[in-house]
Amino acid sequence: MKTIYCIGELLIDFVAIKQGNDLSKAKEFTKKAGGAPANVACAISKLGGKGQFIGAVGNDPFGTFLLNVLKENRVDISLAQRSKTFTTMAFVSLAEDGERDFVFSRGADKKLKYDSSLKKQLKGNIAHFGAATGFLGGGLEESYDRYLFDAITQNAFISFDPNFREDLWKGEEEAFIKKCMRFIEKSHLCKFSEEEAQLISGESDLERACNAIHEIGCPTICVTLGGNGTLVSSVDKKTTVESISVSPVDTTGAGDAFIGCLLYQIANIGDPHLILSDYDLLVEMVSIANRAGAITTTGYGAIPSLPDYDTVFKN
Repeated sequence: MKTIYCIGELLIDFVAIKQGNDLSKAKEFTKKAGGAPANVACAISKLGGKGQFIGAVGNDPFGTFLLNVLKENRVDISLAQRSKTFTTMAFVSLAEDGERDFVFSRGADKKLKYDSSLKKQLKGNIAHFGAATGFLGGGLEESYDRYLFDAITQNAFISFDPNFREDLWKGEEEAFIKKCMRFIEKSHLCKFSEEEAQLISGESDLERACNAIHEIGCPTICVTLGGNGTLVSSVDKKTTVESISVSPVDTTGAGDAFIGCLLYQIANIGDPHLILSDYDLLVEMVSIANRAGAITTTGYGAIPSLPDYDTVFKN
């Protein structure tokens, strides 16, 4: 089984449950661990895989809480860093259909320092870049670029999820798209929401959007469509893989559960690059990953709702 290195932010989600998706009306919040790359690492580890988190939290009680959550979920945090800067926070308000409203208070995640010891560890393994805050400057963005170069030179399998957040990039969408391009160009697998695929490609039709993204360089694309499943696209094949029917209460972390489950399966086939030439196997894996994503929406909070192996593979 290959190790999957998940690089990016780990933060506190202060969640206002059942108070609408307007944060101005929210009065009470529940503390949850969050951050897309950290969610992915937990998704992998809860399934029995080797998830390792690379990121920074504050040297404060919130940072301690977050690292303890990852340890409880069997994530390797040996390369996680602590910073004097306060832990990053996100305030999240949820509507009845599970849709979210986000406000970020950025802190320690931007302080990540490049660690040269990771380079050799990446050899033949999987590097996953979840970019919710990874393109917002600071040490994290610098480290992102250097780890991408390391992953390329070490023949790692590279996965990229842009994790676009409108409130972070309002009026600067073109800058976000430009920053995504170098990762799409070098990645073996990209996971997008429908909105992200349309934004980055400039195409409203999803098949044309995928074709445009393939031209940038990524050979394998998954576009998650919520209850409508996932569009799986290679250069010459496209299939929409159905999901399972659930009653969602919180969509936070569903995409992270999906890509975590997919990477977990890819990590178990020996050479991860083999998935690039086996479209039928990829479709089978996506069907299982859809199940993991759907199950996650039936509970509150991303990490507590991530399913274990038996829930995904034996039910």
